[in-house]
Amino acid sequence: MVLSDDDQPTVCYTSAMRHPLRVSWRLAGFIAVVIAALVDFFVRWVACGGRMDYPQRSRWLNCWAGLAHRVLQVRVTCTGTPPARGMLVGNHLGYLDITVLSSLRPFVFVAKADVRRWPVIGQLATCAGSLFVRRDQRSDVVRLASAATPVVEQGSVLVLFPEGTSSDGRSVLPFHSSLLAPAASTGWPVTPAWITYTLADGVVADDVCYWRDMTFVPHFLNLLSKRAINAHVVFGTAITGTDRKDLARRLHAAVCGLGGLPVPPASGSSTAPGYGA
Repeated sequence: MVLSDDDQPTVCYTSAMRHPLRVSWRLAGFIAVVIAALVDFFVRWVACGGRMDYPQRSRWLNCWAGLAHRVLQVRVTCTGTPPARGMLVGNHLGYLDITVLSSLRPFVFVAKADVRRWPVIGQLATCAGSLFVRRDQRSDVVRLASAATPVVEQGSVLVLFPEGTSSDGRSVLPFHSSLLAPAASTGWPVTPAWITYTLADGVVADDVCYWRDMTFVPHFLNLLSKRAINAHVVFGTAITGTDRKDLARRLHAAVCGLGGLPVPPASGSSTAPGYGA
């Protein structure tokens, strides 16, 4: 069934209200985790004299992502080894990708500028050291390239979702190469990854993926109603290259391969800046 933009919030709220106690308890637990995480960040920030580097911020997110998953009943497994340096790129299905990856090891993320203004989520992303970029301003992408250097030089892994938007996971959109320029110019290794989800009750494309014109609050309440969410991440072999367009094409092919998807003939041809939610 294809939902119109007007139908989506109503359907999500209806689904969430089928399990009001489950949703209420998990929402209360999630709010408690968020408050505790912010208090913990403040304590760490004071202890560091107000100067937390990227590894410290990413370790903070890694610590609390696992606890959030216990509340949300998200179970994460992986195949392969998460990278210890350079960049990580993968397909993008929604906001849950951030905590799924962060629960496996400390990462620093690139996020679209709009996320900074999201209530609560924006504050958490800022605390975690996320780098924000305006997709519609090429000059901002140039600025981001210089901002990425200290992240990697301090020993953190920078995560990009080069499709430019999230999807339902049935395909991988062409990768925008702009944000891969730092890796191409410095020789940083870039590791491809594939993220997938399964549900016992529901449809992943509607209940886990955050795409199209979905609205956060009804989507998140619906997510809380699910009995359990299984996430699986497949890490591939790191790739290097000196040409960002070629690197984008090779990484796109690698991510498709990890997910068992065919590679479109024109994949990776876009060079416009982009990043999903």
